[in-house]
Amino acid sequence: MSSSPAAPSHNEALAPVSPDRRVFQWHDHASLWFSLGVGLLVMQVGAYLMPALGTKEALIAIVAGSIVGAGLLGWVAKLGCDSGLASAGLMHAVYGRTFASLPIILNIVQLVGWGTFELVVMRDATVAIGQQSGSMAGAHWQVAATLLWGGVVMLLISGSMVQLVRKVIARVALPLVVLSLLWLSWQFLSLAQAQGFDALWNRQGAGGMGVFPALDLVIAMPISWLPLVADYARHGRNGGSALRGTWLGYALANMWCYTLGVLVALTLPSKDLVQALLLAQGGLIALSLILIDEVDNAYGDTYSGAVSAHSLMPRWSVRAWGLVVAAVCTGLALALPMHSLEPFLLLLSSVFVPLFGVILGRLAFGAPTQALLNGARGVHAVPVAIWIGGIACFHLLPRLLPQAGSSLPTLALCFALAFLTRPQIATK
Repeated sequence: MSSSPAAPSHNEALAPVSPDRRVFQWHDHASLWFSLGVGLLVMQVGAYLMPALGTKEALIAIVAGSIVGAGLLGWVAKLGCDSGLASAGLMHAVYGRTFASLPIILNIVQLVGWGTFELVVMRDATVAIGQQSGSMAGAHWQVAATLLWGGVVMLLISGSMVQLVRKVIARVALPLVVLSLLWLSWQFLSLAQAQGFDALWNRQGAGGMGVFPALDLVIAMPISWLPLVADYARHGRNGGSALRGTWLGYALANMWCYTLGVLVALTLPSKDLVQALLLAQGGLIALSLILIDEVDNAYGDTYSGAVSAHSLMPRWSVRAWGLVVAAVCTGLALALPMHSLEPFLLLLSSVFVPLFGVILGRLAFGAPTQALLNGARGVHAVPVAIWIGGIACFHLLPRLLPQAGSSLPTLALCFALAFLTRPQIATK
């Protein structure tokens, strides 16, 4: 490692991955993003759609939002794979080497936030499972469970990301989590049938949320992964396979978990999703398997947070930064109350929807990403102005057109403006 933090050739996050390290095929991308798309947090957000929406409206928002959101995820994965650059490298190429530090820092903040959320969810699920079996009654068990899962993430971050994806997630975690989802889906569909499936299917919403605002909430989950996806996709062999695998894997997982969250909210209305899952026959085993799979979500946040931090201070390796990020998330999980997830998701969307709308507009359709990175100035004023304007647009739209949603109009506007103003650079 060079002693100069400014030398991009020695900065792992700002240099393309070498061909010998590009080993991911489409099924590796698909298994990774299906696994990352499954989680208790996703089910919880799905439950937020009820009772405001009717069942049919909720499913329309889930399917459309998953297809669009996962499609954006796949598109950014293709940019990362084609260029071999991490998300930090894409931001440097578009926004300039100095200004890119701002969105990178915001990304680190959101990744620490997500990592903390994941540890809290795993802790609460662990304690709930323990209490269901007649133990873990004391308050000290929450501290112990938090330290346990934080330690697991730190252990995983010490190893190889590529080996974790190809050997642990694809071969072990993925089959187990699919079985648990199948079992829970069967149990809650049976419960819905017993309660009167037709009545639940035709149930009308109570109001307070339209389909397009619900679409924003569904898109918010894949959008939150946009700053991470290139960190993994850059290890792929082919951009097209990265796009297809990421899109398919995440879309299926997002649809399944959001729908399961809606189904749980319909059949067993409860403020505590974990307790509702435990009430299902075999729910203890299924929830335990999902809990194990939840570890890769915390790992994903930690690894990408480490890559982003390394891009700013390359004197520390990605592994060293990973240990720091994991320790910070564990400390925050012990100290902070974690409630009200919906506003957090929408706030993240307001930053990262326009951010990546600009990145896609500038780098899509064969733009010479490496040449743009090599020639990047300190600040690129036009992309910065479009991004800031996009954030304002995202927050103004609910006031001006409350039923139109914010994500898709903002994304389309930023993409169009960035594409129309993209610099003409020879690909040679």
